[in-house]
Amino acid sequence: MTDDGQGTRKRPGPKRASRNGAQTDRPSTIRDVAAKAGVSVATVSRTLAGNYPVSADTRARVMAAVDALHYVVNVHAKALSGRVPGPIALVIGDITGPSLAQVAGGVEQEASSRGRLSLVCSTQGDTSREDDLVQLMREQHAAAVVLVGGVVQDEAYHRRMATYARALEAAGSRLVLVGRPPLPGAIPATVVEYDNRGGAFQAAAHLLTAGHRCILLLSGEPQLSTAEQRREGCLAALRAHAVPYDEELDIPGPYTRVSGYRRTKEALSAGLDFTAIFAGTDAVAVGALAALREAGLRVPGDVSLVGFDDVPFAVDLTPSLTTVRVPYEELGRTAVRLALEREENITGDNQVILSTQLVIRESVSSLKQAAVRPAADSR
Repeated sequence: MTDDGQGTRKRPGPKRASRNGAQTDRPSTIRDVAAKAGVSVATVSRTLAGNYPVSADTRARVMAAVDALHYVVNVHAKALSGRVPGPIALVIGDITGPSLAQVAGGVEQEASSRGRLSLVCSTQGDTSREDDLVQLMREQHAAAVVLVGGVVQDEAYHRRMATYARALEAAGSRLVLVGRPPLPGAIPATVVEYDNRGGAFQAAAHLLTAGHRCILLLSGEPQLSTAEQRREGCLAALRAHAVPYDEELDIPGPYTRVSGYRRTKEALSAGLDFTAIFAGTDAVAVGALAALREAGLRVPGDVSLVGFDDVPFAVDLTPSLTTVRVPYEELGRTAVRLALEREENITGDNQVILSTQLVIRESVSSLKQAAVRPAADSR
């Protein structure tokens, strides 16, 4: 092994003579393998492709030469020729979130089971980087490009997705949108959604059935598709139980732990009257739980709490969190399956909606006649 001066370790290829007679390293070629094995270049190619019968002795000599020379097949050239299946590219805003990590796991598992490589790319919310990554995956002949996460559905977004979809289709690839609404018009894209509204309805209805009528709604950022759907589900539950909507108890914000803590603390300081909290995500619920404890309030004794996502840590909280389970891993699997079935000319759906499920644990209790209401001086 050699070091290129930048910490990169490289295997040496065969030596060749330069003009001054010195020996230099260069990558092994298929001609080097053929010469060492004593066979033709065509025989090496057929042996490595595995699509033409060769004798056991010939195969053994070729593979021994490949190993001795550290020969690596030019996969990009094979992809251009259509002799190797394209990878599945997952493009997400943030790779550190637990829910998106589960989507990535599902993509990788399904891609691997079908003999495909999966690539994970992060945009950090930068649309220019997303543009570059989609173009790069198109050039790399990706079988599908999977975009994940809620979006603001404005005209700029719709134009950008339409451009992606048409460019990828022209290259024989497919755009797959996960956790996003379908695009308007005849855009060549596959959509894998999950039931945000239904899940939020279940969670809010669970609080209402327990007797809670004053529910603090820690909704998401306005216009974000995921946040809008969850808020709509919550408001539908209020209407179904004939509970009037209180705008003062609807506090939007980012889906982060810090935001959940800040918004809950501000609601307590303002003396808002509530006995339960609907948190837009489990991360928001964790922040709310911290603020309630800091104020000396018990969950669920004083305030009940529900989340959304059912990320792995939800069951380990104290109390364990009642939340809505989103099948994130199955979202990833379904995205890959639909894209590859289309590539294989198998008739399938262009849009599916996976169900969500309320998981009842320990963070909700029935409202008692003498329930303690949070107030500004309740600390």
